[in-house]
Amino acid sequence: MTVNSPEPTPLSHWLRRLWPLYCSLAALATFGYALYDSYQIDGDAVAYMDISDLVRAHDWHGVINGYWNPLYPALLAVGHTIFHPTRYTELHAYYMVNFGIFLLEMLAVVAFADALIQLRELRETASATNPWPFLLDRYALRYLGIAILLVTSQRELSLGKVRPDGLLLAFLLFAIAALLRHFAAAQLRYAALMGLALGLAYLTKSFAFVFTLLCIIALVAFRYFWQRHSPARIAAASLLAIICFCIVAGPYIAALSKQKGRLDFGDSGNLNYVWFVAGTEKMHLQQDESNLFGAAEVHLLHPEKQLMKSPPIFSYKQLPYGTYPDWFDTSFFNEHIKPHMDPHLQIVVVGQCIMRILRYMSNHPESWVLLLLLVIVGARLRLDFRPPANAFWLAPFLLGMATLCIYGIVNVEDRYLSASFFLILLPVFAAARISPSSEKNAASSTTARTAASAAVVLLALLALAESARIVGQLRRDLVFIQYPGGWYDRDTFGAAHALNDLGVGPGDTIACIGTRACLYDHYWARLAGVRILTEIYEPTQPLNRYFVDMPNRQQAYDVLRREGAKVLVGYFKPGLMTGANPVASGWRELDSTPFYALPLNLPTPPTTENTSTQPPTGH
Repeated sequence: MTVNSPEPTPLSHWLRRLWPLYCSLAALATFGYALYDSYQIDGDAVAYMDISDLVRAHDWHGVINGYWNPLYPALLAVGHTIFHPTRYTELHAYYMVNFGIFLLEMLAVVAFADALIQLRELRETASATNPWPFLLDRYALRYLGIAILLVTSQRELSLGKVRPDGLLLAFLLFAIAALLRHFAAAQLRYAALMGLALGLAYLTKSFAFVFTLLCIIALVAFRYFWQRHSPARIAAASLLAIICFCIVAGPYIAALSKQKGRLDFGDSGNLNYVWFVAGTEKMHLQQDESNLFGAAEVHLLHPEKQLMKSPPIFSYKQLPYGTYPDWFDTSFFNEHIKPHMDPHLQIVVVGQCIMRILRYMSNHPESWVLLLLLVIVGARLRLDFRPPANAFWLAPFLLGMATLCIYGIVNVEDRYLSASFFLILLPVFAAARISPSSEKNAASSTTARTAASAAVVLLALLALAESARIVGQLRRDLVFIQYPGGWYDRDTFGAAHALNDLGVGPGDTIACIGTRACLYDHYWARLAGVRILTEIYEPTQPLNRYFVDMPNRQQAYDVLRREGAKVLVGYFKPGLMTGANPVASGWRELDSTPFYALPLNLPTPPTTENTSTQPPTGH
């Protein structure tokens, strides 16, 4: 069987025939997550939803944000426009947006796999340095890519997370697919497509700016060293990719730079380096707290206003946007921090990041087990990268490794590693060849390819079955706890309804206490339609012990009243806020949840507590 044959085995024929069915089943199983995936909202998600509101209101000054980029919130705004949800049902609409993004990811995975195969076959035809045939064909690689995507959606890129990482993955894969197509066809249109995809990736997350520079370097290096193209042709392609990137990303970069008064491509990377490597205090930094600066130079332009030292109370009135302004745009309150590396802390951070990468790999054993199985059936990895060898795998592989290195010197979370996982794994599988012992015998070669394709199909079916199993369990759980949808959380929604019943609603400002209620889980405030403009800062969890010993309690309450806060809200463990405890005097339980509210500036206290909250119905 020749290398270029699209169907080297009878199984390959059936893989092609059944491909539409498998994709349909994968989409159907994932749609179940959009219906039943559990509530997973955090402060990041609320910031994106707040920016989405500003997009729908055409408040472009508020949309421009040094920490969060606008494309994902724009898609949330589209979903809101399509489904017309209320505040209490918007999460259902945003889950549907995430499902649409999953379908885009599927298309991106297929584009990436096909581009790998196209470049592989073209380079193999042009090179006679390695006669061993490849083990996996086009459709086997497609099935493998979708299987990995299903596993990823079950774990770090869950549809219940209102975050842009899935969208970023799609655009990065589209960009690399265009890059590989450009290598294969040497046509400028693919360089342009790469630039456009990278521009959209940048509008999703500012990390893509650095990735764009790496892609341009990869374009130049591969075409010059492996394809021996002329510098003029390479320069034309590179320049076109940069121009297309600037057409998409340039207006936002210009607007952000104008807002900041300096050239700015986004501050999320700089701030994370400040926090994790320079050792600078992350929350509520003040200009006079030099002991918290770490290795950074701090000259804050507009720090948070500190209203009281003990307990520490902060005001966020300077920033007119966001449910919780301190995390809506943390670059605003941390403007003009210049990081410097702390060598000792940098070593510690790198070590921690390496451990997280290894943990991620151990949490995704399916692909490594499959690779081992392919080696058993006769696969060999001859990753020859010396020009002019067939190094079709090299550019995406090195870009994936570079991504690991970039995150590895600052901070690693599982969701950051998805793109690297694809860029490293799929090229390695595509580069697997049949061993010489099998290749000498046509029957053995066919058997090896059939066994390899069968192993890939088994992984693909297991990933699909696992998604179906998880969705079924999620649905059964909802029936048992009587929730209207996976997006519902009784404590969060109950607290928001109870606040509205107290007379606190859209347009009001409130105060909060404790990291759980303020930073980690303030979606209750967005549901209630209020803004948290004052905070009694206490970073420890749980809050109970600190609250019992909190100094100057009544003075702190008076400060909050003067700031105009309608209520003070906190999240307390059971047992503290009882009538027998004097520190709980005046606090009201919000619908039998761990959230409690202390009325501060309510015009007329309610005569009875309304603690009944019915779950909202779907939109």
